[in-house]
Amino acid sequence: MKKITQIAFVLTFALFLISCKNTKQKIQEHVSNYNNSVSIKGSGITSTAAKAFLDDNKIEIRIETNLEENDANKLAYKESFPDLLKEMIKNDQISSSLIAEGVKFDVYFLAYNNAILAQELVDQDELAVLEGTAKSKETAKL
Repeated sequence: MKKITQIAFVLTFALFLISCKNTKQKIQEHVSNYNNSVSIKGSGITSTAAKAFLDDNKIEIRIETNLEENDANKLAYKESFPDLLKEMIKNDQISSSLIAEGVKFDVYFLAYNNAILAQELVDQDELAVLEGTAKSKETAKL
């Protein structure tokens, strides 16, 4: 009976080791899931896509729109962008668990000509700000 328990333990431990994924594998899986299933709805949004940068531990998310690049649109989306990011975190489109492992999400909101209307690098500090656990970016970085 003791031998069977030892063999079962060894097999269970081996399966556990095989099933563990490293951060780079998790990044690839997140990007694949994002690109295959995510649709972000909003005014003027035409498409969204994620891209992995494994050497930099970064995921880039591009949200493309049919909007013009002008000051009014830049101002409007700069102000509403944090709410969109919060929604993406809530829906695990920006993964808190990956951020906890040191992964950064570089999120771009683009005009029809690929000009940046709004952009944010979501790392642990910015995640704390977006989740309301820090009073400001300056406080989070101290």
